[in-house]
Amino acid sequence: MNQIEPGVQYNYVYEDDEYMIQEEEWDRDLLLDPAWEKQQRKTFTAWCNSHLRKAGTQIENIEEDFRNGLKLMLLLEVISGERLPKPDRGKMRFHKIANVNKALDYIASKGVKLVSIGAEEIVDGNVKMTLGMIWTIILRFAIQDISVEETSAKEGLLLWCQRKTAPYRNVNIQNFHTSWKDGLGLCALIHRHRPDLIDYSKLNKDDPIGNINLAMEIAEKHLDIPKMLDAEDIVNTPKPDERAIMTYVSCFYHAFAGAEQLLEWIRRTIPWLENRTPEKAMHAMQQKLEDFRDYRRKHKPPKVQEKCQLEINFNTLQTKLRISNRPAFMPSEGKMVSDIAGAWQRLEQAEKGYEEWLLNEIRRLERVEHLAEKFKQKASTHETWAYGKEQILLQKDYESATLTEVRAMLRKHEAFESDLAAHQDRVEQIAAIAQELNELDYHDAVNVNDRCQKICDQWDRLGTLTQKRREALERTEKLLETIDQLHLEFAKRAAPFNNWMEGAMEDLQDMFIVHSIEEIQSLITAHEQFKATLPEADGERQSIMAIQNEVEKVIQSYSIRISSSNPYSTVTVDELRAKWDKVKQLVPIRDQSLQEELARQHANERLRRQFAAQANAIGPWIQNKMEEIARSSIQITGALEDQMNQLKQYEHNIINYKNNIDKLEGDHQLIQEALVFDNKHTNYTMEHIRVGWEVLLTTIARTINEVETQILTRDAKGITQEQMNEFRASFNHFDRRKNGLMDHEDFRACLISMGYDLGEAEFARIMTLVDPNGQGTVTFQSFIDFMTRETADTDTAEQVIASFRILASDKPYILAEELRRELPPDQAQYCIKRMPAYSGPGSVPGALDYTAFSSALYGESDL
Repeated sequence: MNQIEPGVQYNYVYEDDEYMIQEEEWDRDLLLDPAWEKQQRKTFTAWCNSHLRKAGTQIENIEEDFRNGLKLMLLLEVISGERLPKPDRGKMRFHKIANVNKALDYIASKGVKLVSIGAEEIVDGNVKMTLGMIWTIILRFAIQDISVEETSAKEGLLLWCQRKTAPYRNVNIQNFHTSWKDGLGLCALIHRHRPDLIDYSKLNKDDPIGNINLAMEIAEKHLDIPKMLDAEDIVNTPKPDERAIMTYVSCFYHAFAGAEQLLEWIRRTIPWLENRTPEKAMHAMQQKLEDFRDYRRKHKPPKVQEKCQLEINFNTLQTKLRISNRPAFMPSEGKMVSDIAGAWQRLEQAEKGYEEWLLNEIRRLERVEHLAEKFKQKASTHETWAYGKEQILLQKDYESATLTEVRAMLRKHEAFESDLAAHQDRVEQIAAIAQELNELDYHDAVNVNDRCQKICDQWDRLGTLTQKRREALERTEKLLETIDQLHLEFAKRAAPFNNWMEGAMEDLQDMFIVHSIEEIQSLITAHEQFKATLPEADGERQSIMAIQNEVEKVIQSYSIRISSSNPYSTVTVDELRAKWDKVKQLVPIRDQSLQEELARQHANERLRRQFAAQANAIGPWIQNKMEEIARSSIQITGALEDQMNQLKQYEHNIINYKNNIDKLEGDHQLIQEALVFDNKHTNYTMEHIRVGWEVLLTTIARTINEVETQILTRDAKGITQEQMNEFRASFNHFDRRKNGLMDHEDFRACLISMGYDLGEAEFARIMTLVDPNGQGTVTFQSFIDFMTRETADTDTAEQVIASFRILASDKPYILAEELRRELPPDQAQYCIKRMPAYSGPGSVPGALDYTAFSSALYGESDL
């Protein structure tokens, strides 16, 4: 019997009352009295274990065993009969906090405000918070649902205790602390319900500890109420803990108030089962069915068991009292076994047929809601389809449309007519559904009928408007076909004529570039041929204009509200007129431009002929002078002075010819200003003339300089004219290219022909003398310098010997140290390596014979 019964109000939402609001004050009191904390620990631990043992477990330390949240969640599942979310099995702190939060969330879901209680405090083992949480659970699940004569919770429990103990002497229950200190209140509650368990007449008010222990032992042994307090704590405490006393006394209520609770439950349940008021919505009826099934599965079975247990307990009690020759137990009026049986019979009668009524009503609502939803869907679909259709059919857009647009409108209208016919079935279905909903007494039948009537009226209007629009479209189509033919004819003729005019304008405005009289004459001839086609083109233009005029005439005659623009052509009458005017303006302008260009080409031709006449004379003259100078430079007869006089005469003639070059430059300037870039009358350009003139001046100056150098060389070295002529003949012979230069191979062949026995090293040394810049060629002047050194007198060897004597301080020999001191390193090393040892008079170790070295060296080459 120690069971927490759920109420019949299945959608119950708990709200705090005054008693719950006072908890904050009790929290403050708790901090002031350690004795209360001790009593609460023992009581709350025993209360929790009385429920946890049903799950095969218990707690030892209330603030430690709930820290991981697992047993806390299990306790809530046992006392509520509901499943909580799956707990976290980890051992980390955040796992524990998560589990405690799941328990606290469940408590809060039952409408309980958790004042200043957080998961972290429970996990940290905060005693105050843990006891406060357990007290909140006891209030919600063990005390809150106690109801006695319109009072509930604490007041209800207190009233129940007062009513049950009223007949007993020395018992005056006014609160949940001092009124219970003598133990008589607990004994009176047991005797009132189970007189077979205790003889109240033998109790002594002056033995409070004995009375309390007796009551707790009987309650634990026969009533399955665990011992939750110590008698000494109650007696020796001036004011026992109210929470602990309430928790313990509530267990007696749940153990003894079975008949009252059962009758109260039956009293509240019968009106609920007798209510046959149908709901308008399916979900509401389904909720009623679910509530009924929940009642049959969860709430009624415990009550059946409770009823049976009450009957068994009553019969057992009466038997024990009769055996012990004690008066029979007489329950309060209205709480007899017969009263319970009668109330139960009325409950069964109310329950009978309730489920069948629910199922029938649900079937009816299913059909009605199905039809209503079907009606809404079909009506919404139809209304969505029909939305704006009347406005479309009333439009007179065809009055300003083109033929193509009107034909498209006709095709679209035909499609709409097919669509309209297809929707006929839906309109008929909507009307049939509305009729059936009326027959099934649908609660919103008025709105359904109104909506159905609107749809039918609109359907009739759509049919009438559809026929009228078809007639108007067909009439407009025939009228626009005539205009369309005229537009098509205009487009066929206007496009090519427009292209012709655009091409003509391009040609008339085209910037021509010509370079001869023949080219400009060709353009003038083509322009004259174009002007000859203008009369025929003007006739075509007038015909095209007449077609457009006919179109405008038809539009005005029949008052058609459409644009006269042609759908087949982008060419307009205004464009044709403007382009024709432009062509007529451009023709005389083109005539003038061509004539001006013809005059310019005649002037350019005169400039070409004038330049060509001078260039054709100057170019050959320069070439002849170059050839004469070249012949003079390789000439091998006559004295160098005669050759010099001849070259001076050439130079004088060339300078005097400069005026002809200047005049040609002036003519070239005129040609450039006239932008003449070619001249078929001559192969010479001004650049050719300039380059030839510069080369001529350079050549005569170089040749004169070479002859002067040859004269100086001849006089300095004492070379005869015959020798000079012989050098010239040899050079000219081996100058294969006849350009006044010998390459290395030509020079090697020349030396070999003159009797030189050359090795590679010696030839390389000679090349450094005749080609010091490494250009790969030998000039005539270098050749002459080399040959004069080779053919000079032998006093050169004596001069070398005299030089070495000065270096040797008049000694007949010289030392290596003196050579290194007086000569550059490479020359000193050359001499030391080649000088033989001196063996004459006064010789010393390391003496070198410079006389023999100079004589031998002179015989080999000239240093």
